Amino acid sequence: MDEQRARIEEDLRGLLDGDVRADDVFLQLYASDASIYQLEPLAVVLPRSTADVAATVRYAVANQLPIHARGAGTGLAGESLGPGIVVDFSKHFRRILGASEESVLVQPGLVLERLNTYLRAFGRHFGPDPAMSQVTTLGSVIALNAAGSHWLKHGATDRHIEQLQVVLADGEVIEAGCEPLVDGVNYDPHPRKRALVNELAALLASESDTIRKHQPRTKVNRAGYALANVLHPDHLNLGRLLCGSEGTLGLVTEARLHTTPLARHRGVALLFFDSLEGAAKAVLDLLPLGPTACDLMDRRHVGLARETEPRFDLLIPPATEALLLVEQEGADTADVRERLRNVIARVRQRKSSAFDARQAFDPDEIDLYWQLAQKVVPTLQRMRGLTRALPGIEDMAVPPEALPGFLVQIQNVLKRHHVTASLFAHAGHGQLHLRPFLDPSNPDDVQTLWRVATDLYEALFAVGGTISGEHGDGLSRTAFLPRQYGDLYRVFREVKRIFDPHNVFNPGKVVGDDPELMTRHIRVPAGPGADSAATGTTAPAGNGDAPADPALPLVDLQLVWSRDDVAEMADRCNGCGACRALGPEVRMCPIFRFAPAEEASPRAKANLMRGVLSGQIDPAALATDEFKAVADLCVNCQMCRLECPANVDIPRLMLEAKGAYVSANGQGVREWLLARIDLLSSVASLIYPLTNWAIANRQARWVLEKVLGLAQGRKLPRAASQTF
Repeated sequence: MDEQRARIEEDLRGLLDGDVRADDVFLQLYASDASIYQLEPLAVVLPRSTADVAATVRYAVANQLPIHARGAGTGLAGESLGPGIVVDFSKHFRRILGASEESVLVQPGLVLERLNTYLRAFGRHFGPDPAMSQVTTLGSVIALNAAGSHWLKHGATDRHIEQLQVVLADGEVIEAGCEPLVDGVNYDPHPRKRALVNELAALLASESDTIRKHQPRTKVNRAGYALANVLHPDHLNLGRLLCGSEGTLGLVTEARLHTTPLARHRGVALLFFDSLEGAAKAVLDLLPLGPTACDLMDRRHVGLARETEPRFDLLIPPATEALLLVEQEGADTADVRERLRNVIARVRQRKSSAFDARQAFDPDEIDLYWQLAQKVVPTLQRMRGLTRALPGIEDMAVPPEALPGFLVQIQNVLKRHHVTASLFAHAGHGQLHLRPFLDPSNPDDVQTLWRVATDLYEALFAVGGTISGEHGDGLSRTAFLPRQYGDLYRVFREVKRIFDPHNVFNPGKVVGDDPELMTRHIRVPAGPGADSAATGTTAPAGNGDAPADPALPLVDLQLVWSRDDVAEMADRCNGCGACRALGPEVRMCPIFRFAPAEEASPRAKANLMRGVLSGQIDPAALATDEFKAVADLCVNCQMCRLECPANVDIPRLMLEAKGAYVSANGQGVREWLLARIDLLSSVASLIYPLTNWAIANRQARWVLEKVLGLAQGRKLPRAASQTF
């Protein structure tokens, strides 16, 4: 640990009740997220209270250090990454603080799906449903103004904000909601809040024409700051302005959110088309029928679904080039059935109609259909090699009526740059998630990503579109905001100055000066593109007849695979965060389920191995207790390997990591004995009366716990007089 990080850690530990870490191993866990970027922070703070957050902010301002808020780290634009102090709300800030009939008070680290599980008992839920809702925290939902497939019914998060508790850039804590104005002036008793609201109101009033002139024509827009529809004659909606600001204006520590009743009855139809353009045109015919969701998937998305799930292979016809997933709700089952019949009849009236359709009304079958939209995208990471489906331009939005024509322009741009891509769209409100297949370790491919983005955005602006519908600007899109907004970008700078005059909160995001930000800080791969200096020397292969390969540093490979196989496995983890899921319907990491912290997640282990193999972590870290503490949080249960959408074999990676530690440090007495359980069992069989007495004796079990680490509550098998 260098001197600066050691000082920051020591200073903050004296100021906070929460945890502070600044060692190399821990920082690697927070250097990346679900995006293509990597930026190592100076320190990580896990606050326990709003007072901790405020103290961290004051310290950062005094020492001119940036602050980056983080939830589950599932963002696709690198919005939670940065070189300063990362504040992780997901460990301690995850409580439901109270609920009323139509609203709920929550902390920002609470997972959205956990909230909806709680609300389901009252017949209500929080409407916006981003794809990773089973792991996404509400702080991230607010920071990105998340929407999801059901925008047609629920809109985006800003529609559901009642009030936010926010820590400002001077450490002051305010309640932000609809702030009353009398002749354009606020008279709140809190002087800091009063000054903030009045300055914002004056700015937005003077720039109202500029704000109105530069808005896109889309139904959704997450690019820049939400300045439209914030200022009204009698109030300023401060909560709505903060929603979607990506932690660049303040840190949310509590939120009161509006909830809505659960749908009484719903049904889903899958409509199969022989062309993408035909599916896009059908969307315009379906919107007057009032669907609650309308998603479009291209043939690559559909093909991957058929490959990874046998039920989809039986469900989706092989000739499908595109499909629409349409959901309807109604007062009863008959109403829903009638609505879906109208949907199918409407699309079959067209020339380029759907050639087939499926319907679902059973809740389990409906959930299966929705897996097409929610669980298939992360499986794109299963591709072997360095080519990946890269996020970065995955969040464009256009007016729905422009969708068919814009899809043609997308194909033309991709052909011009000789790039293929996967497309998933919330077609009902014109939002497009496009992921080109490129190699992020190849500088030429990185430049291709930039050129594709530039050409697509020019076509996007021509139809009144926006570069971000719900995933934020972050590192991916901030550089393009001046082009989208023109003179309005100057107003964004003023808003940032009013909230954050010292530029402490997530600097460079939304408001920034780096025209090449999109292509900086690309994640360093562990594979052939990585720095070979970190791979150690060539060593004999491990067990079996595998040829000699460069081994992991400090140790020969313990298992039958090559160094390139190890690197490819670590690289395959895209950081999507699916391994942080806690729901009863998934079989994910039991250690993370018991102690939900980033170091316990399977993703953390892949990040560490990639850090070692790419040279970002000193190979000697494999021999440290900090590394072993993380590796020991994997108990080789294989659950993450079975559930991981990218098939990352974390247990196998951790066996290599543990082997490296033992090779460098040897085994302690406890580990030596437990690794020879056959020998212990043979001895126990020889003295089985004494063994069985000890197993049942409380004092003897206390000794076993201290010597071998076997918990007193653990049920052990009785010893027999004969061995097999």
